[in-house]
Amino acid sequence: QVQLVESGGGLVQAGGSLRLSCAASGRTLSMYAMGWFRQAPGKEREFVAAINWSGGRSNYVDSVKGRFTISRDNAKNTVSLQMNSLKPEDTAVYYCAASTRWDRDRVAPAGYNYWGQGTQVTVSS
Repeated sequence: QVQLVESGGGLVQAGGSLRLSCAASGRTLSMYAMGWFRQAPGKEREFVAAINWSGGRSNYVDSVKGRFTISRDNAKNTVSLQMNSLKPEDTAVYYCAASTRWDRDRVAPAGYNYWGQGTQVTVSS
C-alpha cells in the first residue's frame, strides 16, 4: 500500500502560478501511474492530469491543456503539478492518486487505488 501526501496549495491571484507536490511513502512510486484530480464545492471530483510509470506519457483534461504540466521524479518518490495562468475556475481541492494501471482513458476516480488527503487551491479574480 502507498500513502500519498499533497502540498503546495494556497491562495493566488488569477494569472498566477502554483506548484503542487505529492510525496509517496510505503511503496516506490514507480510502481504506479499517477493522477491529479480536483473537486470544487458542490461538484463531482474531476480528472485533471495523469502520467504513466516512466513519465513518458501524460494526459490532461482540455480545460488545463497548455497551462498545467504533470511530472514525476521516481528517485524522489514525488509527483508534481505545475499550474500556470491560473483562473478562478481552477479553485478546488486538488488530490493526487495512484493507479496500478495506465491508459489514456483512465479519467474516472474509480480507476485509482490510492488517494491523498488533498490540498486547497484558491484563485482570486
